[in-house]
Amino acid sequence: MTVLLMPLVSQFLILEASFQVFDQGLIVPFSILLIVILVVPILFERLRLPSLVGLICCGVVLGHSGWSLFKSESPIISLLSDIGLFYLMFIGGFEFNIQFFRQQQSRSLVFGILSFSLPLMLGTLIGEFWGFGGYIPILMGCLLASHCLLAYPIISRLGVVNNKAITMTMGATIFTDIGTLLTLAVCTASFHGGAFVSAQLITVLGLVIIYSNVVLVGFDWASREFFRRSGDDEGNKFLCVLMSVFLAVAIAQLMGLEKIIGFFLAGLAVNEAVGEGPVKEKLTFIGSVIFIPLFFVILGLRIDLSAFLNGYSTIKLLFLMFGGLIVSKFMAALLAKVIYRYNWQETLTIWSLSIPLVGTTLAVALGGYKPGLLPPEVLNSVIVLVVMTAILGPWLTSLVAGGAADLTGLWVENSQPIHMSELQKQSVQSNFTIVVPVHNPQTQKHLIEMAALLARQSQGKILPLAIAHATAQMDAPELEATWQCNEKLLAKATTQSQLLGAKAEPLLRIDDAYAPGICRVSREQKANLIIMGWGNRTGLRARLLGNVIDNVLWSAHCPVAVARLVESPKRIQRILVPIENLINPTLTALKFVQTLADANQSQVTVLNVCVNLPVWDSLYSLSHNYSGQSKPEQSISKEKQTDPSDRHTRSSQIAARRLREAHCQRRSYLTQLVSQLAVPNPPEIQIITHENVTQAILQAARLYDLVVLPYIRNRTSPGGLAMDDVTNQLAKQLTCSIIILGEPQHNHKLFLSNTSTTQTASV
Repeated sequence: MTVLLMPLVSQFLILEASFQVFDQGLIVPFSILLIVILVVPILFERLRLPSLVGLICCGVVLGHSGWSLFKSESPIISLLSDIGLFYLMFIGGFEFNIQFFRQQQSRSLVFGILSFSLPLMLGTLIGEFWGFGGYIPILMGCLLASHCLLAYPIISRLGVVNNKAITMTMGATIFTDIGTLLTLAVCTASFHGGAFVSAQLITVLGLVIIYSNVVLVGFDWASREFFRRSGDDEGNKFLCVLMSVFLAVAIAQLMGLEKIIGFFLAGLAVNEAVGEGPVKEKLTFIGSVIFIPLFFVILGLRIDLSAFLNGYSTIKLLFLMFGGLIVSKFMAALLAKVIYRYNWQETLTIWSLSIPLVGTTLAVALGGYKPGLLPPEVLNSVIVLVVMTAILGPWLTSLVAGGAADLTGLWVENSQPIHMSELQKQSVQSNFTIVVPVHNPQTQKHLIEMAALLARQSQGKILPLAIAHATAQMDAPELEATWQCNEKLLAKATTQSQLLGAKAEPLLRIDDAYAPGICRVSREQKANLIIMGWGNRTGLRARLLGNVIDNVLWSAHCPVAVARLVESPKRIQRILVPIENLINPTLTALKFVQTLADANQSQVTVLNVCVNLPVWDSLYSLSHNYSGQSKPEQSISKEKQTDPSDRHTRSSQIAARRLREAHCQRRSYLTQLVSQLAVPNPPEIQIITHENVTQAILQAARLYDLVVLPYIRNRTSPGGLAMDDVTNQLAKQLTCSIIILGEPQHNHKLFLSNTSTTQTASV
């Protein structure tokens, strides 16, 4: 540990022991830097662009190519860059979902080898063609080999995560990342050792393999044994993770390997041992909010715009690398299609998912640049290449995955009867318990009114809940004042519930935090539903400290309804329920809405949007012509004899027929889904065709009093830099009442695992 900390301590000592560095005019630039990492991600999320694009662009503006507020070579900037890089690599391994790899282990291995080796070879050829020698061509190929799951929120929203092709692509990420980092380790170790000698290369490769096995296998076993013997204490987990990280990095340094490899492998080793929970959230919080965004800004400081403006050499190299990346990744996806017989929708989705280059690529670029392995022009090209792929990859995924999920309808044909989960069966039983946290008097009235409607219809009860924040002394004046205020809120809620004919049992709880208190009481009281009021989810305070709503949605054991009610729930007569994900449907939202509708004698409409993509129609027609129904030679000869206008008409007819078939399949499937409710007045089913799902729902919602939307848990890329989803867009633009319904994480996973695997036979 001492070996690892000494370089960082020495950098701090260089800055002097006092704060004179801030007295010399750095306080204002650093304030600007903090404002950038707070404001820019919010702005770029609204533009539906990855936040890292905005952060890197701001770095360019703040650096020597712009206002020259910062110098990338200064000691403190270098220190912040190193911390951000280490955090980025650690979180890359720490947050990787091992289940993706285990579900498709052999396929992930094969595609990982293809997706790593083909870009590596093509990138090496580009480096040789450009005239580079030594290790530079190999590192250039290494830079193109990895990929980042930047588009995960998109495929999660579309419900195609469980598709075999997509699971294979996500599982292959671990192979490409490890392969890229190990290649860097071999190159840097050999570079420091002298000339490129085969015997030395074999020795370094052997050390790297031994080190990787020791960390991945040994640290994982040691962590599990430690947690098994010491219990589930958060402090023990936190210290164990830190010890694993420092020990792995110290061993890497002693062996002459790059530190970033130790951070990545250590995060991967303790991944499953720590599991999901507060420890993982606390470990990633500081890095995600401060250090990783700072790292992307500092990357922008390193970009030399003059290299692009004063000459065409760097631009040519950039586009050559970009073309090599696109071609090699497509070749890997095409070979996977041939080996595993994927259709074109799946193949193009695999290709789009493997395009973005973010964490590992940037780490390798800096790891090769600092010791002098990579020239500045390659570093400049790689940083801009990361920005380009971060925009292109998610856009292509939204195009091809959306077209695949919404136009083919193949999964609807292969679907099997849907069965209600145990969670959903509870909602139809008696003694239905609803927890309503009371805090805001302005929203409390409508929330209690909605809870009363549901409780009366389900023959259940309401638990108005107030949380008093704990203090060190139980007789503190602040606690006493909060207690009295909460008692008044609970008395008002109880009286209102009784007037509405619902049974109410008020609860007043002292807890350290609001969200854990709500979740704990709900678990203790065996609640079936939590109803909460709308709060600030996007402000600066929410970004820094989190917010109660998101924390409850993440931790609760039962469904959570977050309501923004613009009028009394009694006046709600028309309810719209958009269902976008037909691959993994759930009855929880429909059952919730139907209970509310029965209490109000309201009408429910289930809406599904069939995305109309002309580009995808052309791709489908092309694959349809060569699907084996006729020989290619015959098809070509027929097309030569056919007028182009006739071919266009025939393609339009095929697209129209496919659209009608998709509508019929969807309607049949939704009818089957709705029939599971077994209610006398079932919901109406509406299917519309539109190019944009969000705009289609917004137009349809004009005629409704309430829209019920799903809460989608987005697995973000390292640093929390994620694309926005449809639910967030709709919540910002809808003017009617809204309910965002979130389901418990583990029960939802159990329900998904029990559904038919044939529903995800294709994207």
